[in-house]
Amino acid sequence: MASLNSPKLLLLDEHTAALDPKTSAKVLEITDRIVTENKLTTLMITHNMKDAIAHGNRLIMMHEGKVVVDVEGDEKRKLTVEDLLGLFAKASGKDFANDRAILS
Repeated sequence: MASLNSPKLLLLDEHTAALDPKTSAKVLEITDRIVTENKLTTLMITHNMKDAIAHGNRLIMMHEGKVVVDVEGDEKRKLTVEDLLGLFAKASGKDFANDRAILS
């Protein structure tokens, strides 16, 4: 519904968090189509590392209110979850400690 009025910024805050994997994948597929077709600037907040890598053209990770990882383009497309966790650990000085995000 949020995309019906062509917003300047579409904010997706954990919009697949409570969904089963099959439904989540379908919602992300539809989201990608709507964003692309309508050329919407979109901010998707997720703790799912696979989804963060697979969707969008830029990935930003924050720690204690500060941006600690910011990747885009070829660098983002080549990332694995393990690579991303390594970047986070190096930039923040801490291991990523959210099993739900890692195992998703």
